[in-house]
Amino acid sequence: MARRTVIDLERVIAGDRIAMARAITAIESDAPDSDSLLRALFRRTGRAYRIGVTGPPGAGKSTITGKLAAHYRRQELNVGIIAVDPTSPFTGGALLGDRVRMTDVELDSGVFIRSMASRGSLGGLSKKATEAADILDAAGMQIVLLETVGVGQSELDIAGAADTTVVVLVPESGDSIQAMKAGLMEIADVFVLNKSDREGADQAVTAIQLILNFRSIDGWVPQVLQTVASEGKGVTELAEAVMKHRRFLEGHGALEERRIARMRRHITELVADRMREDFWTDERRRLLADRLEELMRRETNPYEIAEELIAHFHGQG
Repeated sequence: MARRTVIDLERVIAGDRIAMARAITAIESDAPDSDSLLRALFRRTGRAYRIGVTGPPGAGKSTITGKLAAHYRRQELNVGIIAVDPTSPFTGGALLGDRVRMTDVELDSGVFIRSMASRGSLGGLSKKATEAADILDAAGMQIVLLETVGVGQSELDIAGAADTTVVVLVPESGDSIQAMKAGLMEIADVFVLNKSDREGADQAVTAIQLILNFRSIDGWVPQVLQTVASEGKGVTELAEAVMKHRRFLEGHGALEERRIARMRRHITELVADRMREDFWTDERRRLLADRLEELMRRETNPYEIAEELIAHFHGQG
């Protein structure tokens, strides 16, 4: 049974860090009061601008995220960071700590950082992370940065969770640049070639730009920027590119369209989760187990069993 977590709603709304942390823990652990918490907070969401940072491992996503957060803090904006880490196979929790990789902003009271487990989400960004972003939004964070695990082509969930998606690459990311044709190319609003002081940076930029010649969404062609994030180089230009994209979306009515699509996707996920919970009762699990031996003897097939389970489900309704 999930343990009940005491959460003060007004303290979350006021931006109290302990209350925010408890609220995120509640939704991560499926606490009994997590649904009512999210319902109550939803009317206060929709004000934060959500920026996704994704790309292959080792590209410097965490450094970029930390530098961007520092940039927004200089503008006196409150920043929330959700860092989606690999799920521990032993505990189900995030393997990396909350503040291990973002030393520039870890002690800033205007920045809230939280690591979350990807929980097996193929895109690295779980539904729980999206709900955590809602909590930060309701708590008054004006910028929410969503940094994902970085597992290559499957990093597509980020496009559905962010208003602007930044794809971070490095000069050595030859395979990733090729993968863009099949995946990352479709989600990037801004490309960042980080560690661009390394050999091959100019050639990598040219390769990206050649691919971009064939892509435009409603008139927006993604920018390709070079950064050396560890030294802070190019971060201001990146923030300006994100702002330029935000103005473009707002000017074309596309920001609202993206957010409607995000809500539609979230509702679809909620329905799927609830249906899965309702479907797999102990009785139907036993029914499946009883039919597996017949299946292995090829006396039946998976499709007939699936139809039988569904018929049983409707019969219970």
